[in-house]
Amino acid sequence: MVKLLLLRCTLLIAICLLLNSIATSSSAAEPVRLNSNTDWPCWRGAEQNGIAAEGQQPPLEWSETENVLWKTPISGRGHGSPIVVGNQVVLATADEAAETRSLISFNRDTGQQEWATVLHSGKATLARNKKGTQASSTPACDGERLFINFLHDGQMVTSAVDLNGEILWQQPICEYIVHQGYGSSPTLFNDLVIVSADNKAGGAIAGLDRKTGKIIWKQDRPEMPNYPSPIILDVAGKTQLIMTGCELVTGMNPQTGEKLWEIEGATTECVTSTPTNGELIYSSGGYPKNHVAAYKADGSGEVAWEIGTRIYVPSMLVKENRLYAIADAGIAYCLDASTGEEIWKGRLSGTFTSSPVIVNDVLMATNEAGETFVININTDEFELLGRNQLGEESFATPVVCDSKIFMRVASKVGEERQEYLYCLGKKQ
Repeated sequence: MVKLLLLRCTLLIAICLLLNSIATSSSAAEPVRLNSNTDWPCWRGAEQNGIAAEGQQPPLEWSETENVLWKTPISGRGHGSPIVVGNQVVLATADEAAETRSLISFNRDTGQQEWATVLHSGKATLARNKKGTQASSTPACDGERLFINFLHDGQMVTSAVDLNGEILWQQPICEYIVHQGYGSSPTLFNDLVIVSADNKAGGAIAGLDRKTGKIIWKQDRPEMPNYPSPIILDVAGKTQLIMTGCELVTGMNPQTGEKLWEIEGATTECVTSTPTNGELIYSSGGYPKNHVAAYKADGSGEVAWEIGTRIYVPSMLVKENRLYAIADAGIAYCLDASTGEEIWKGRLSGTFTSSPVIVNDVLMATNEAGETFVININTDEFELLGRNQLGEESFATPVVCDSKIFMRVASKVGEERQEYLYCLGKKQ
């Protein structure tokens, strides 16, 4: 009798374990096969250049009521951009009152919130710049996992969650002393997620195993405040990880962290993500030195050209050997990418923090007041095609994929500031 009972108990346990395994596997999110036309999986898009896939047909005119497919409120506050992967739109946010930092996922078709995952509670590291937030990093997705950087308890911490929002791992990278704030976004290369955290405590750039969070390689950085995101570029015949700022311009092997070359250049504090024309890379900064500079990325240390224009926060773009830039003070520039010669410039209005994006032959640039300027770039003269107002405040860079525009803006509701996520598109 005892043996029979033990056998039945063993069988029951086995059945329970099998059912649990089936339930777990059925609830696991299916991997997403990323598509550059329909997805925007990380900061600056799939190609990390701020340029939407060719053939997109998003609206060039919109308002609070025109060409709005859906609008949904966002809890908390953040200046990081959304990403779009599969049927999800994901962004980072922080509730300063509750002292939480989270990722939130919305349904791509309806805007309905699907899940919210708190990654950190308490021990917040506050931004000192009034424009800063605790959620200014943009997530990255490899089709199976979402990665995000937050400051927590005096450190920069990288976290990974699955597509259902379940936490997979969290990895502290280095101590972080806030000067202005933090907004560096993760990037992906092969089996790694690469993150950076330049700061006065002595920062780091590191490559982490995407599955486990284990630090595969790590390079120490100078004790200086600096804000760019690491960017992977195919330049000078090699795939390189590029970092600017801390008074350096650095090219690295993204798989191993080995420095391929490093020169003195740029300035102390940079923010922008580096673009390339395939031969040169471009740095811009605003403290203590205003500059836009082009460097040969072959390790020669040669500066191809440099000008004293202040392009501090909005990242630049390169298309067909033209360098496009929006000055923080609201001037649009088109330069010859090889020589730095000005092709055209035009005055917009307002102050700019978010970065411009290019869709086909137009550039879209959104100022801090939520006004987006649409500029024709298929010309040798400055040509403003239109201006569109959405919300009352905008710091996050728009995302363009699948002929839709996803924008994070804020408006006043009574006396309270409320963030919204918009999906703009041409209604069928």
